[in-house]
Amino acid sequence: MSSTNEPITNIVLVHGAFADGSGWRGVYDILTAQGHRVTSVQIPLTSLEDDIAATNRVLDMQDGPTILVGHSWGGTVITAAGNHPSVSGLVYVSALAPDSGENTAKQYEGFAPTPEFIIDVGDDGFGFLNFERFQSGFVAEASEADAAFLRDAQVPVNMAAFETPVEHAAWRDKPSWAVIATEDKAFDQAMLQSMAARAGSEVTYVTASHASYFTQPQAVAEVIQTAARNALVAVQ
Repeated sequence: MSSTNEPITNIVLVHGAFADGSGWRGVYDILTAQGHRVTSVQIPLTSLEDDIAATNRVLDMQDGPTILVGHSWGGTVITAAGNHPSVSGLVYVSALAPDSGENTAKQYEGFAPTPEFIIDVGDDGFGFLNFERFQSGFVAEASEADAAFLRDAQVPVNMAAFETPVEHAAWRDKPSWAVIATEDKAFDQAMLQSMAARAGSEVTYVTASHASYFTQPQAVAEVIQTAARNALVAVQ
């Protein structure tokens, strides 16, 4: 790792299930205006391996230390892909953070159910968020028009991906930050807090729904900027 105290320039953003990279536009605009080189990965949501591979292709394009950011399922992806040598720090935005040898499904064990976050699974094993509950479960504070667009543009996820374990959790070796949305209806608050505490993440709370990256881009961008300023110092 570099010993410089200059902020990290490269930021790579990873979306979660039921979404694509376009939801990061607000965060992207803020960070690029501050001089960051920002890339939004389009993961296929077909398997954990495929999503890691898509993220690694983008990480291979970076020209120096990089902050890797994940939302929701994207947290599992960055936990695995974060072992890439370009990654200096991790930011979890309303995101999953499994440990080495754990899968995504295990993170829910022992925590309260989330009745507003309903996944409808087809015969092919791919799931969409329930259309009637999409706004309340995913992006409650957005306008009806924005919520409708996100609902109608959602990308299904192969539910089998949630059963695939992470081989080695990158947060065990690299510093991490977490944004926890206080009105998140996808995850129990205790679950988010437990994952962040185990990872040793510096936590920021925002008043937002699960899609905090979309509705609170300034707050999320500020946490990413904090990571960019401090990740290299943290590993010295």
